[in-house]
Amino acid sequence: MGGREPQENPELVADLVVRRLQAWGVGRIFGYSGDGINPVMGALRRAGGPEFIQARHEENAAFMAVGHAKYTGEVGVVTSTQGPGAIHLLNGLYDARMDSVPVVAIIGQQSLSVLGSAYMQEVDLMHLFRDVASGFRQQVSSPEQAPLVIDRAFKEALATRTPSVVILPHDVQQAPAPELDQEHGVLSTAPVWRPARILPRDEDVQAAADLLNSGQKVALLVGQGAKDAQKQVVALAEKLGAAITTSLLGKPYVDESLPLAAGVMGHLGTSASGFVLANCDTLLIIGSNDPWTEFYPPPGAARAVQIDIDSAAIGNRYPVEVAVAGEAAASLDALLPLLTERGGSAWRNDVEQAVSTWHGLARERAFTPARPVNPERAVYELSRRLPADAQVAVDVGSSVYWYARQLRLPAGVPAHLSSTLASMGCAVPYGIAAKLAHPDRPLIALSGDGAMQMAGITELITVSRLWTEWADPRFIICVLNNRELAEVTWEQREMETEPRFPDSQALPDFNYAGYAELLGFKGIRVEDPELLGDAWEEALAADRPCIIEVISDPDIPLLPPFPGGKAQAASMMEAMEKEGPQTQHARDLLSIYLRQEQALAAEG
Repeated sequence: MGGREPQENPELVADLVVRRLQAWGVGRIFGYSGDGINPVMGALRRAGGPEFIQARHEENAAFMAVGHAKYTGEVGVVTSTQGPGAIHLLNGLYDARMDSVPVVAIIGQQSLSVLGSAYMQEVDLMHLFRDVASGFRQQVSSPEQAPLVIDRAFKEALATRTPSVVILPHDVQQAPAPELDQEHGVLSTAPVWRPARILPRDEDVQAAADLLNSGQKVALLVGQGAKDAQKQVVALAEKLGAAITTSLLGKPYVDESLPLAAGVMGHLGTSASGFVLANCDTLLIIGSNDPWTEFYPPPGAARAVQIDIDSAAIGNRYPVEVAVAGEAAASLDALLPLLTERGGSAWRNDVEQAVSTWHGLARERAFTPARPVNPERAVYELSRRLPADAQVAVDVGSSVYWYARQLRLPAGVPAHLSSTLASMGCAVPYGIAAKLAHPDRPLIALSGDGAMQMAGITELITVSRLWTEWADPRFIICVLNNRELAEVTWEQREMETEPRFPDSQALPDFNYAGYAELLGFKGIRVEDPELLGDAWEEALAADRPCIIEVISDPDIPLLPPFPGGKAQAASMMEAMEKEGPQTQHARDLLSIYLRQEQALAAEG
């Protein structure tokens, strides 16, 4: 018979998809299999890569993809099956969207022939992902469409730093891979992308310089957009005698040992940042979109300039006078020669005093006696021992407060968390992604017991499967076990003047150190604050992953930074009085913290 001989193993669309992922340089995919995505799983097996990392839950796989993007700067890739698997991805994808991280999700779907029939696990995925992947989401409806959809997904994710979603119906995955010819209605695309260089306008830079030169008390608010402008930020602060505050996402990109570095701003920030933002007359926002607007200077109190690569973000949080649309490093390089050298000034002296006083207050709070262990001291003791080559992952909850206030990161140590979405359960998945990206560096994760029970415990099973392949086996998780959803309890007291509701706030106790031993890790339980330093040193010297379980006090107050916490403290006290005499210890601690702040105010 005529025609071509049939191929023994014809290439499928699934194989084409995997080859396209390879062309984009994807080395690792996180996910969970299922019938809707099984053809792609088969193609991954045949191709021998990218590496597939099986999570225990699709939500955690999505967090891993976000973590990969944050720790590497690459696109994170996650995959799942249709229906429930796809739905589980939403939380991690929203984390990527809200923290501006490029992620591509490859999601299976029922066959085209049954869509619209209310088939088993049939979910309208285009509608489901409409908000989280508003930049790009597309169902592949023909084999010829597959390469261009993959290419566009990566380009949109990289260009907009948001998630892209590719939906692959099962029968399309199984179809023969097309040979694309030049014809109407068929596009041949290329897996290439380079970022545009965005330079500011000269007149905007000059206007920014004029405004900054006219200010007497200049403050910088530095976000993650200044990641590549760390030297320029320091040079600008030195030239103007300006204070440096950061958003939570900006914290890793400022050396907090500098005398002008006032630390993180906002509800979980430092008293030094509170002083700076309450007293500055000029504010320069660099690559930040921090939502804690009540901690900015009152509108009209400070003139403001904002530098951002996204011109649509400028003026979203504060009424700025000058908009500088451009990359942070290039914009600051253009701005620095136009600024007038200040030398010493009363403002600089005040800032350095506020920073020094904050460091003293932070240490005093870490050593405030608690029942049994003050969680602030657990992080303070880590700060003194954090390796220079470490990677840090932080979960959401009260642990974020202690990270923001007590942990000073050595230069070059990355630290990431779910910041804008603030989703519990991210630390262990983030840590896994970080460790897979850099297996020769120690990983330290900080988590409360609520976040560990939500997601961390299950993903430790994933760690147990992977750790023996790591060049450096240290994967250290500090679990602050206070048997309480502490952040929410204090939020209820502060914001609602509501007493604690035990049914919603109390957590079941769990033996985290014992669970570590069950998995073949090292488990260390700390009930004496004097043993915290030894615990960290033992964990950092271990030849395997380790959980440090700190039996911590839930009554350590999450007080906003001076000078803005007086009204909140009054609400907390009122709520605890409603709770009854069992809150006496918490009220005593809150009173101690308030007296410490009063002493700070008197010193200021």
